[in-house]
Amino acid sequence: MTGTIGRSLELFYIDGRPDGMLTAELFNWTGHVLLAPRTQLAAALARPEARYTGVYLLLGEQDGKARAYVGEGEDIAARIRDHDVKKDWWTSAVLITTAANKLNKAHIKYLEARLVEVAQNIGRVPLDNGNTPSKPSLSEADTSKMEGFLDTLHVVLPAVRVDMFIQRARPAAASATSESLAVPLTAPPPTARFILETPLHALTAQASLRDGEFIVEAGSLARLKWAGLGSEHSTYAQLHAELRRGGILSEDGEHCRFMQNYAFRSPSAAAAVVNGRPTNGTIVWKEVGTGITYKEWEARQLSSFVAAP
Repeated sequence: MTGTIGRSLELFYIDGRPDGMLTAELFNWTGHVLLAPRTQLAAALARPEARYTGVYLLLGEQDGKARAYVGEGEDIAARIRDHDVKKDWWTSAVLITTAANKLNKAHIKYLEARLVEVAQNIGRVPLDNGNTPSKPSLSEADTSKMEGFLDTLHVVLPAVRVDMFIQRARPAAASATSESLAVPLTAPPPTARFILETPLHALTAQASLRDGEFIVEAGSLARLKWAGLGSEHSTYAQLHAELRRGGILSEDGEHCRFMQNYAFRSPSAAAAVVNGRPTNGTIVWKEVGTGITYKEWEARQLSSFVAAP
């Protein structure tokens, strides 16, 4: 039997404020994550875990665009105090250590190199790192342990509002083969498909709803530039720019074309990127075959539920 297993994450708001320092720990994981706003840097660096060996992230904006820095140190507090405090663009820091301070220099250099590698491959947030660190040589066992540590870290970081390592590009759906059809074990749930057409700008995009993700498919067209007046600094405008920067959207004549499938958080986020302006995605996306809006399709799904006695 296979499937996703739920895990229990504990967030602790140190001073009781949702915008203050917080720690994150996962059951049966040795890692420890501390997030602190820059305004509480002194208090954060005074904590015991700040003197541990680990890696850290500096997060903020520069020239109106998200920016990040990935670093490592055998004493994180000293590293931030002596060097990276000179950077004036960052607004929060994330310190990644272990509860018993069990990481060594080779471990953290490996983690730093892999985090930089993942961030660069995804391309969502530009890095302020001047160079790309090389991975140290680790034993097979240590490499496996660090990769396992990273896998769990990628689960924990989004819980503390760090999503720069989330890969939203999705591979194309595998086509069925005669071998896979020969012994159907479990029938997968039907995939809902939608289309968005904007004739004024000659845009056509197709999407599917799979595993709770609204995925715009490779080959779909989007607006070449963000055109929503008054919303140039909105989340959706930044997302459009991010996808251009990361190569998910590639210039194709007077349009952009999706070069990969991409999972959006909502139909409206997907519609805004396609149209290059804020758009109500629940209305403009239409189900393929029926022509009903996503909103109507969703209402139909909800009405099909039968209340338990």
